Amino acid sequence: MRLLFLVALTMSAFAANSVLNRLAVEGGHIDPSTFAVIRVLAGAAVLCMILTARGGRLPLWHKDRIVGAGSLAVYMIGFSLAYATLDAGLGALILFGVVQMSMFTYSALRGARPTLRQIAGAGIAFFGLAVVLWPTQAGFADPVGAALMVCAGIGWAAYTLVGRGAPDPLGATAANFMLALPLLVVLLAGQGVFTNAIGLGLAVVAGGLTSGLGYALWYALLPRLSASTAAVVQLSVPIIAILGGAVVLEEQITLVIVLAAGCVVGGIALSVTTGSLRARRS
Repeated sequence: MRLLFLVALTMSAFAANSVLNRLAVEGGHIDPSTFAVIRVLAGAAVLCMILTARGGRLPLWHKDRIVGAGSLAVYMIGFSLAYATLDAGLGALILFGVVQMSMFTYSALRGARPTLRQIAGAGIAFFGLAVVLWPTQAGFADPVGAALMVCAGIGWAAYTLVGRGAPDPLGATAANFMLALPLLVVLLAGQGVFTNAIGLGLAVVAGGLTSGLGYALWYALLPRLSASTAAVVQLSVPIIAILGGAVVLEEQITLVIVLAAGCVVGGIALSVTTGSLRARRS
């Protein structure tokens, strides 16, 4: 029961990143660039404090830091800028779908032969993404915001792939946050900078609490979860973000987004549970 509560808390923290970013940026409390920089700064501070308390080391000069910090910077920039126009739930749905589709494609290109069930699941998820990304007269998804979130999804997928073999995930994450910070400052230089106390507070919470502590908790829980369970529970993140956006930001939950969410989440679930089903039958 305690494990279930901690997993639910972690997934809620991940979903809260979307709500907090949208609340801060769309509410006019802070510009997207400053939000991204403060979020990474706060996350780095919290992760380094946890690492110090554990007596761990900060592997700043590991060969994976180039890709790790670079892909993290791409994710943070795309994520923050996209929420200038996208609803919290819609952004999380695009992000989550692109991450999973990118990782599926990478595995296939690396020689992993997908099963018919996995191909069908990927096709259903891709259809769900196409529904929300396809240009319509109603302009359901802002094309610029959607493109930025797609970039964020690809960045997060690359970050996940390069970091999943790290011997000390917490140390690697802290190092990536530290090195991504100057990258963000350089890449976002020249953007209009403004914030107020509310925007600053939301960025610090998103970086230190829902990102820094959220990641630390997730890494502590992962050894207690099977790979398929860890993949499936993350399916709840876009759903929580959609509900959070409706409650906190008064965003509309339309029939289109419900159908798209069902396709994306259902399709990915169909794909990632293949291994566990095969194990039960053997």
